[in-house]
Amino acid sequence: MSYANLPAPSPEQGLSRYMQEIRKFPMLEQEEEYMLAKAWVDHQDSEAAHKLVTSHLRLAAKIAMGYRGYGLPTAEVVSEANVGLMQAVKRFDPEKGFRLSTYAMWWIRAAIQEYILRSWSLVKMGTTSAQKKLFFNLRKAKNKIGALEEGDLRPENVAQIATELNVTEEEVISMNRRMTGGDASLNAQINTDGEGASEWQDWLEDEDADQAADYAEKDELEQRRELLLAAMGDLNERERHILTERRLTDEPKTLEELSEVYDVSRERIRQIEVRAFEKLQKKMRELAAEKGMVPAVN
Repeated sequence: MSYANLPAPSPEQGLSRYMQEIRKFPMLEQEEEYMLAKAWVDHQDSEAAHKLVTSHLRLAAKIAMGYRGYGLPTAEVVSEANVGLMQAVKRFDPEKGFRLSTYAMWWIRAAIQEYILRSWSLVKMGTTSAQKKLFFNLRKAKNKIGALEEGDLRPENVAQIATELNVTEEEVISMNRRMTGGDASLNAQINTDGEGASEWQDWLEDEDADQAADYAEKDELEQRRELLLAAMGDLNERERHILTERRLTDEPKTLEELSEVYDVSRERIRQIEVRAFEKLQKKMRELAAEKGMVPAVN
């Protein structure tokens, strides 16, 4: 899939013009989205893929604006969101029963977060998962307690955030001081080329109620991904390899290919795959129950 033909924010173009352009692309009905996705999956129809991407550019922009407080150029964050969207379209399977918007949200967020982590020297790949969680959730935590606009946090707020995010108070103080800085408001006015005063949120608003609900589920999607990664550790090496090669890669291997690797029949590979998938599902349910996400299933 080529990125060249997609509208993309640039310093020359400007974000206000970009926001106007992406609103010209219509939202897709579920049946139309399914047919376009099938055309891409079955025939590598680039025009179908282009329609899928452009119809979701507003979703990418909306998610990107949620990361506007990290001191990085907004246009670049939006561009990274678009890259994540295109990756989602490339991997989307319409037969799974989900809408593309639901599937794409994790890919968009992942692309943005990877860009931010690459750009911020304070967070290296060796940083603990708890510190990364702090990095991406500090603003939300501050907003929750009404301290978003403060410089240094009050001791009681530091303690509350440290407990909630499972980090030390020193880490909260240090991260807050490094991240304190300017912020762009969604209420900031933008130039609409003579169409009258307008705000960012006017251009980001999505009238589709179902998509609005999808936005609220993005944290749940990340939790599911974390459950998947944790549950994979419950499989043995062969099960993990076969399941990954059959279901979790861009280009799944055939039963024949894996049967040659392990010198067993295709039916045996299929049996191992099914058993591994059942074990994975069971472990994910157990982990989810431990986290209070769903009732335990025996």
